[in-house]
Amino acid sequence: MKTSEKQSPTKSQVEQEIKLVDGMFNPSDAANIIDAILDIKINYHKLKRLSITEGNCNDPCEYDSGRINELIDAKLDAKSFFKDARKDMKKLKLYGTLSIKIEE
Repeated sequence: MKTSEKQSPTKSQVEQEIKLVDGMFNPSDAANIIDAILDIKINYHKLKRLSITEGNCNDPCEYDSGRINELIDAKLDAKSFFKDARKDMKKLKLYGTLSIKIEE
């Protein structure tokens, strides 16, 4: 299938792939892309955690922040990685595909 063609979902379609990024980038642009993706995921988990306790003033708000901490750590690791690439004046190849599958 050509890139310009769009696949319309069918009733029997149970899998989909979305190409999020694919190309060569300088370290600054690559860092911006990865930071944005990680920020969105971090904010998603924070909002999800907040929505659980919304309106309940008696809730102790003791929820696992493990995934948020993992993403923050990944962001710090990426920052160091991009810093090294920037220092060495390297180009970076980014590619990432989101795979979605309906589970029965």
